Amino acid sequence: MKTPMIKTTLISLALLAMSSPYALAGKWSSQNSTQTNQTATTSALTSFEETSLKFMREEEKLARDVYLTLYDVWGMPIFQNIASSEQKHTDSVANLLVKYGISDPVTNDAIGEFTDPAFTELYAALVKTGSESYEAALMVGAEIEELDIADLNNQLNIIKKSDIVNVYNNLLKGSKNHLRSFYSLIVNGGFEYTPTHISQEEFDAIVNSSSETENTNTSETTSSTTNTTTRGGRRGR
Repeated sequence: MKTPMIKTTLISLALLAMSSPYALAGKWSSQNSTQTNQTATTSALTSFEETSLKFMREEEKLARDVYLTLYDVWGMPIFQNIASSEQKHTDSVANLLVKYGISDPVTNDAIGEFTDPAFTELYAALVKTGSESYEAALMVGAEIEELDIADLNNQLNIIKKSDIVNVYNNLLKGSKNHLRSFYSLIVNGGFEYTPTHISQEEFDAIVNSSSETENTNTSETTSSTTNTTTRGGRRGR
């Protein structure tokens, strides 16, 4: 069962979802899908693709920033290890922004600094929640990865441009691996977790399957440490 502090985080996550590119695009309208299909083979990006890249650039940075901060709080290796992976993820999106000449929303790479105020608000809420207890910290990690998975799946339903699809599929594999790692610690700690951003069926399929290898042929480097070195740490400050 979720605690009140987790409910506060969910409100912030809902606010962030409202500002996501697929929400701004009217979700999965046939008009957007048709437009994307017609322009996917050209060099220029659609407005949806551009918005998506900017959004994912900051969403991956959000994960990195929260994990680095929670590592400082709890000293849990899982947060440091996955933060390193998230750095590669946000860098891979940044490479696409450079490729297409799109302005980078990350003008200040400092922890907790974002162009989109929704990310600033969410960062503060997630850190506050994750600092309350060891259990809450793990729940925050799992919820962040859930949100990433939901966002990436939704955007992959629209985006057809091969280079973006390749990077997003790589990010998706990483997020699933991270979710597996967090959930393993949740179970080992005797805690319970209920997914809120993906279905229970999808969640079960992910956590009950083997880790996935990220594709080194994309613009990001494979991360291989998140599932194998995340069992240490402490339960209290």
